[in-house]
Order: sequence, then structure tokens, then C-alpha cells
Amino acid sequence: MAIFNKDSAERAADSRPTPAAAGDGALSIIAAGMTVHGDIESNGVVKVEGCVEGTIRAARQVLIGRQGEVKGDLDTPEAVIGGKVEGRITTTERIEIQGTAMVNGDVFTKAILILEGGRINGTVRMDEKVARPRTGEQKAVAVLR
Repeated sequence: MAIFNKDSAERAADSRPTPAAAGDGALSIIAAGMTVHGDIESNGVVKVEGCVEGTIRAARQVLIGRQGEVKGDLDTPEAVIGGKVEGRITTTERIEIQGTAMVNGDVFTKAILILEGGRINGTVRMDEKVARPRTGEQKAVAVLR
């Protein structure tokens, strides 16, 4: 005699989290001493203590530690910068520039907090609706004959 019948086994299989659902709140860490060459895309939070050479897109938040460095763009709802970023930062909600931060690039955000000592070399654009700037925008060229 079996403890579980076919129906209970099917229900148990249906209740398991799917891989996409399991990664929604994930924390991805680029540790100190680690270098990533290439773009990073995450459904959760990305924390950088090492170096990333590429674009970071996170569905929740990007955290750059004091020793962290990013050579590329950030695109996320919220960012906390404690290290160095060389690239454009686009946040749909808010950005925090800590006292140890150095940003070389433009910032597009809805809200910003800059602590004493934090530096931004670039333009800062604040708007209720953050329009993501177009990257690699192609210009139409007409050839007249």
C-alpha cells in the first residue's frame, strides 16, 4: 500500500518553485579580487565589491561597495554607490552616492542623496518619469542623387 497516491504526488510537484520565481529575490555578489568582463543581468540585487567591466541591469537594486568598481552603465530601480563608477547610471526610483563614491558619468534618476565627500563628474537629470536614454541610437542618413 502506498502512502501517497498519484494525485498528491502531482500536487507536490506543482507546488515546487520554478527557477525564474526562485531567482526573483536573489543576491548576486562580485567579491573583492574578482573581475567580470561582460554584462550582468539579474532579477534581484547585484552587489559589487570587485570589478565589473560591462553593463549591469538589475530588477531591484545595485550596490557598489567602497572597493567596488564598475566600468560600464548601471540600469536599475535603486542604486547605492560607495565605490567608483565610470559610465551612465539610470535609476527609476533613487540613487544614493555615499561619501566614498566617485561617479564619472551622467546620472538619470527620480530622487538622489549625495553624502558629503561623494563626487559626480557628469550631468544629473531628475524627473518624476525617468526616460531611459537611448544607447547606440542610429541616425538616419539620406543620400540625395
